[in-house]
Amino acid sequence: MAGAFVGKVAIVTGAARGIGASEARMLVARGAKVVLTDLLDDLGRDLARELSQDFGSGRAVYVHLDATRAVDWTNAVETAEREFGRLDILINNAGVHGRLGLEETTEVEWHRVIDNDLKTAWLGMKACMPAFRRAGGGAVVNTSSILGIVASGKATAYSAAKGGVLMVSKAAAVEYARDNIRVNCIHPGFIDTPMTATLPADFKKRVIESTPMGRAASPDEVARAALFLVSEEASFITGAQLVVDGGYTAV
Repeated sequence: MAGAFVGKVAIVTGAARGIGASEARMLVARGAKVVLTDLLDDLGRDLARELSQDFGSGRAVYVHLDATRAVDWTNAVETAEREFGRLDILINNAGVHGRLGLEETTEVEWHRVIDNDLKTAWLGMKACMPAFRRAGGGAVVNTSSILGIVASGKATAYSAAKGGVLMVSKAAAVEYARDNIRVNCIHPGFIDTPMTATLPADFKKRVIESTPMGRAASPDEVARAALFLVSEEASFITGAQLVVDGGYTAV
């Protein structure tokens, strides 16, 4: 896929580290210009500077983004069009974990997880669609989870949000297909990232033991799946869900 994204401009959320950082690196390495967004400003600026140094001045810029805030999304889209002249790609990664059961989940926790894991996908697409139309089309990948397909007994709000990401992706895929805008969804399994490093050790052990491939994935393994879906190689794929879980949901 070398050069596959020459002339393309992308917004990647959660891009300061983990899966988002891998996606941003791969996009720039393959020719894209990228607006990196996150709440981790120092890490995000450092990565944007690194990418511009490695691949050419001005290939990446960083923008602070609270993905639950419409005004921040407006700023990110305006930055993409001002700095790079267009917007072609959105990869939504922003989100939080939620490991509480139904009765243990408070209203505050419910809204925290739903806002960060579901509202963000909707707001991001809502902000980007006009820019995609101005560019003549676009491609979106929203990041769900294996828990958007199968249930865990202690992740009520998280499963609800990630299942919602799948359906909002499918709804948008149907709505915008005639505008040459594709929308797809990925479902990562257990991935070795700074975020998953904070999960309880016994939980991580159980998930890996339940994964037929017997290991966690690297962020790059998920990033390659996302890049396929936003590339021209996937030009007739929309409304799809791509599972990247080492076989977890096949059991």
